[in-house]
Amino acid sequence: MMILVTYDVSVTSPLGQSRLRKVAKYCQNHGIRVQNSVFECVVEPSVYEKMKNDLTRIIDKKTDSLRFYMMGKNWEKHIVHIGAKSSINIQSDSIIL
Repeated sequence: MMILVTYDVSVTSPLGQSRLRKVAKYCQNHGIRVQNSVFECVVEPSVYEKMKNDLTRIIDKKTDSLRFYMMGKNWEKHIVHIGAKSSINIQSDSIIL
């Protein structure tokens, strides 16, 4: 299933900057960055639950926020891309890291 992970981490302190790096790195390991704080991830439901738990432990719930959007299995029909950054299909396009 496709999920969209978005986050807003307060970076007014060194601890916030560290949390931001941790959240971004974690998300990069599970999906593709499509905006500064937005990742598209194709994962199994069990991986989604683990991501949700792991990211919840990283953030500070008093100052940061996470949002998970469930796009489902037929997500390709629901995404419209307009603009400079080219759109990729994270399931069929080759990605070299």
